[in-house]
Amino acid sequence: MASIKSLFKDTAIYGVSSIVGRFLNWCLVPMYTYVFAAGEYGIVTNIYAYVALALVILTYGMETGFFRFANHDRWKDPMEVYTTGLISLAATSLLFIIAGCTCSHSLAQLLDCPSHPSFIWMMVITVGIDAYTSLPFAYLRYRKRPMRFATLKLLNIGLNIGLNLFFILLCPWLWRTAPETIGWFYDPDFGIGYIFLANLISSLTVMLLLWPELTSVPYRFNSRLLREMLLYSYPLLILGIAGIMNQTLDKILYPMLITDKAEAMAGLGIYGANYKIAIVMVMFTQAFRFAYEPFIFAQNKEARGADKNSSYTQAMNWFVAFALMIFLGVMYYLPVIKYFISPRYFEGLRVVPIIMMAEFFAGVFFNLSLWYKLSDKTIWGTWFSLMGLAVTLALNIIFVPRYGYIACAWAAFGCYGFMMLASYFVGNRKYPIPYQLGKLALYLVAAMVLWQGAELIATGNNLIDFPLRALLLVAYAGTVLLANRAYSRKTAVR
Repeated sequence: MASIKSLFKDTAIYGVSSIVGRFLNWCLVPMYTYVFAAGEYGIVTNIYAYVALALVILTYGMETGFFRFANHDRWKDPMEVYTTGLISLAATSLLFIIAGCTCSHSLAQLLDCPSHPSFIWMMVITVGIDAYTSLPFAYLRYRKRPMRFATLKLLNIGLNIGLNLFFILLCPWLWRTAPETIGWFYDPDFGIGYIFLANLISSLTVMLLLWPELTSVPYRFNSRLLREMLLYSYPLLILGIAGIMNQTLDKILYPMLITDKAEAMAGLGIYGANYKIAIVMVMFTQAFRFAYEPFIFAQNKEARGADKNSSYTQAMNWFVAFALMIFLGVMYYLPVIKYFISPRYFEGLRVVPIIMMAEFFAGVFFNLSLWYKLSDKTIWGTWFSLMGLAVTLALNIIFVPRYGYIACAWAAFGCYGFMMLASYFVGNRKYPIPYQLGKLALYLVAAMVLWQGAELIATGNNLIDFPLRALLLVAYAGTVLLANRAYSRKTAVR
């Protein structure tokens, strides 16, 4: 029992640090959109899409491989596993940094910032550092030190935010009022480069703070062990690449599919900024995920038969109910929420409901994924991700040149919708779980009807519309509660 309590405590700490960190980073978006033009923010969106992909490739599943082999009976010394992985990551990260910095001018041309190769080498070094330090963070988890893990993660985020505020808000003000105080290091024309500089400084600082985890262990390298770790981690790398490509491929492809590069970057900036509004759904899914994975494995071990399946179906019911409540809340109050970004980006607000529903599908897919996790058929997760990637690729290539960034949103919708349906139908054959489809459909239909109903009766006066929409939210909550009560009565009769 004590070990279970420890598990949940550690999970809460890891989860809070991840969610708080994502939320704080999210809070930088208003500043970026109010300070920078859409084309400049488009460059930021594009570069960070590549960064996300590069990080998955450069860590190549080594964190999971470390956990597997550090607890493996064949390898008695976990520190040999740790240092072997650390040396491997150090070598690949260093090679990446050297290659990236050497090619920074060419990469800057490719990424539509030819006059700023420094943007590229700063992010190349940052990615190399983050890939290298991923294993010390895994080591902290292995040593059950969640507080140090969370403290360093939050320090990284806090320092990054502080530097962003310093370079993007304070320094321009000082430049206007007392330029002599900052003229020795500040260049007002560097613009979005300070976003990348802040990231680089915060990553370097965290690496220095991880010095005890990097130097307090005796280094040993085992080439045979590394081969086994790489063989074990290779499928995880494929899954990771497919998963991150589903999230970032549209932002990578968009500048390639639009002929006018200035228009492409402006459109990508608008799309990226409005995408951030929909991240509310992602944060909810992430919070749910930290609680749900321990829950499903605990239920699989402790509960039996109908009780176990009932827990899974109820978890799905409440996820769908709350996720759709969040969707309605954002859509109802979008006339205020939209000021999260600059009015220069408002033309892209039409992507918000599409992206939110796409992320809703992704959350349902995650719920459905329990069937292949519990049956040890995780290869299906890889297949679903690869199929989703094919859908994303096809829809973007076919429709983006004609319809612009709205096609990116629909491609995400199609990708996650396809993955959700594929997982349900395959899972229904391999590991049937009696989900209450009628109730789930009721929630979805009720949410869509109430959303469109609010649009139809909108007066344009927020003092009238907002109270009415609050009543509609109450109506949706009432629908959920009545549906659950009706089901409970039906079950009791049986």
